[in-house]
Amino acid sequence: MQQDIAADGGRPLRIALLSYRSKPHCGGQGVYVRALSRELVALGHSVEVISGPPYPELDAVPGRAGPTLTEVPSLDLYREPDPFRVPRLREFRSAIDVLEFLLMCTAAFPEPLTFSLRASRLLGGRQDEFDLVHDNQTLGYGLLLMQRAGVRVVANVHHPITEDRRHDLAAAAALPTGPLRKQVSTRRWYSFLRMQGRVARRLPALLTVSQSSYTDIVRDFRVRPERLTVVPVGVDVDVFRPPTTPRVPGRIVATASADVPLKGLVPLLEAVAKLRTERDVELVVVGRPSPGGAAAAAIERLNLDGSVRFLFGISEPDLVRLFGSAGVAVVPSLYEGFSLPAIEALACATPLVATTAGALPEVVGADGVSALHVPPGDPEALAVAIGRVLDDPAFAARLGAAGRARVVEHYTWRAVAERTVAWYRAVLSPADAVTTKES
Repeated sequence: MQQDIAADGGRPLRIALLSYRSKPHCGGQGVYVRALSRELVALGHSVEVISGPPYPELDAVPGRAGPTLTEVPSLDLYREPDPFRVPRLREFRSAIDVLEFLLMCTAAFPEPLTFSLRASRLLGGRQDEFDLVHDNQTLGYGLLLMQRAGVRVVANVHHPITEDRRHDLAAAAALPTGPLRKQVSTRRWYSFLRMQGRVARRLPALLTVSQSSYTDIVRDFRVRPERLTVVPVGVDVDVFRPPTTPRVPGRIVATASADVPLKGLVPLLEAVAKLRTERDVELVVVGRPSPGGAAAAAIERLNLDGSVRFLFGISEPDLVRLFGSAGVAVVPSLYEGFSLPAIEALACATPLVATTAGALPEVVGADGVSALHVPPGDPEALAVAIGRVLDDPAFAARLGAAGRARVVEHYTWRAVAERTVAWYRAVLSPADAVTTKES
């Protein structure tokens, strides 16, 4: 029958897609799970998304069943608006819940481990229901338990979180008071990285999103290079598209999924403070500043209260409208393994200024063609590049059009799904390789 043939001519695959947390609109995990599961189903495969909270929003696929969502409840200790909360006694349902709480109490981040253990328990006895389990950067010990039970497990590593730790430790060392205490707590928070490295080295195949991340994973997780494959992430170019209304003069848009040094918000705020002395500008940040954090302190120090707005938890249509309203988008990160916000802005034909950190140059394209490049952590260079875009509408339009063209050519979710299926089939045994069935 025709429905027994996938789009590539092979048999449909049965995929379990794991994600320990999947915020729908903030951060890349939920976006990746939503888009990849939709496109895999559209290609003729079946997908069961298995996620901890916050849960993803999944898209229906016309004419097909799924993808389906299996929720894996946890104590959800970092939920808004009460992160690091103390749960009530009745919330504890298992030994894994107790482990999750105790690890949080020691300043460790427990979710990758505890979600993987819950997922392993959930999938126990179901190994015949899936061709493979695709983990989205959980890399917890539960994956090795699945392997031991006969489940074929592969994983995404968008970038090694060792980079986040490196920048957070550097920021802690620069604190005027209490740097040693902050460094100790930071190392404890990132203690899950030893587990992730061990698990990554024991899985048969890994997927990553850029050549930069490929290099960093080989270096920091000591993974053999031949076990890594690069498939970039994508964007829905029919949703993220150029605006039909005029852009707001002087509006700068940036996205920061977390208020951490890695995202480079402080250098951007310093650049905005310089720009404000020369022209009318407004910075809109998609994200939430930490109370008393570095961004909030910089806003107060630079007297930017009236020039900076933060938006948190906005819908995808609102995000598209925001990018479309901007005179310029900025990715000021000190490191990126890919940068979904960069290609979302480019898809909206919004002229982009991005640092040269991590994978950004390979993602956004040539300097001065589809984006402007600046060194990471350089407020002066950021201000000059942003000012150049704001002051030259013709140049901004050319930059935006080239950025849109680059995304349409390289970064659609359909292409991501097709390349991911090819990777699945390469990982599976020869008996599961692409074969055309008779209808």
